[in-house]
Amino acid sequence: MQAALVDDLRTTQDDQLIGDLTRQLNSARSGFRTLMAKTVRTVREEQGAVDLVQVDQRWEDVSFWQAIAAATASPYTDRNLLAAIDMARSPTGEITALPASASANLAILQRTFVIAAGTTLACILIGFPYAMVAASVTGWKRQVMLAAVLLPLWTSLLVRTAAWFILLQDNGLINRLLQTLGLIDAPLALLFNRTGVIIAMTHVLLPFMVLPIFSVLIAIPTNLLPAAASLGAHPLRAFWRVLLPLSLRGVVSGSLLVFMAAIGYYITPALIGGPTDQMISSVIAFYATGTANWGMAGALGIVLLVATIALYVVYDRLSASGTERA
Repeated sequence: MQAALVDDLRTTQDDQLIGDLTRQLNSARSGFRTLMAKTVRTVREEQGAVDLVQVDQRWEDVSFWQAIAAATASPYTDRNLLAAIDMARSPTGEITALPASASANLAILQRTFVIAAGTTLACILIGFPYAMVAASVTGWKRQVMLAAVLLPLWTSLLVRTAAWFILLQDNGLINRLLQTLGLIDAPLALLFNRTGVIIAMTHVLLPFMVLPIFSVLIAIPTNLLPAAASLGAHPLRAFWRVLLPLSLRGVVSGSLLVFMAAIGYYITPALIGGPTDQMISSVIAFYATGTANWGMAGALGIVLLVATIALYVVYDRLSASGTERA
């Protein structure tokens, strides 16, 4: 194997190809980047047989040779897909969990779903009452309320995120207003944390919650709540037993749309969030542009794509069942 590797490195003049192979091997076994640079330089300078162990003692480590063997055994491998969920294959071929210090992809995926769920909940709490009011009014009032929801969609996501960066800072409009009203004595920490990320993402994704709920509410007959009140139902009870069940399809559809969009967000957490608030899209961008590890970036993208497709299938089933009932 040493002789074959020396021959290949000596005859291959394509430095770009060697660089790509080195990145692939370095992702499988840390240390290959410096090892290959030193080895290629020595092999090309010397003539005849070269003892790689004399070049670098790391060639005595069998794990480096195992990485080369694994990379050349087949053009297809599940190494990146397993690493995307903090798994790996042992030397015997068994799938085992990586140690906690080796990878944190599952923790970042969990964080992504938590932030997306928090954003979805905030959109429900704001969007459902707003959609109810918009559905209860008519004429120009309804048009103004819908325009207020749709107008932000005409603005660039980067511009809206930058605006929240200004609003949420310690001397921003929100903290200054709260201090002027005497509600707080010191500025609230709204920037570079999860609170700011959820606030900014809620503002961006709120239309995707309001519009599905609104489309369901306007189809509900307006005489149902008065009929419930005439039968002695309290307004809260009428809402809980009549309006909420009928509008649940819109809530679920809006929640799935918001959640699917939220799990892929990159700009907002990158600008508003802190180091512990970065989502899986930031990790994908790091592998793609920071280390040029396209295989790992693609594997994480596949994991995110599978989750999105699963949610889309649920959304499609709900939409189809709602159409059949209608």
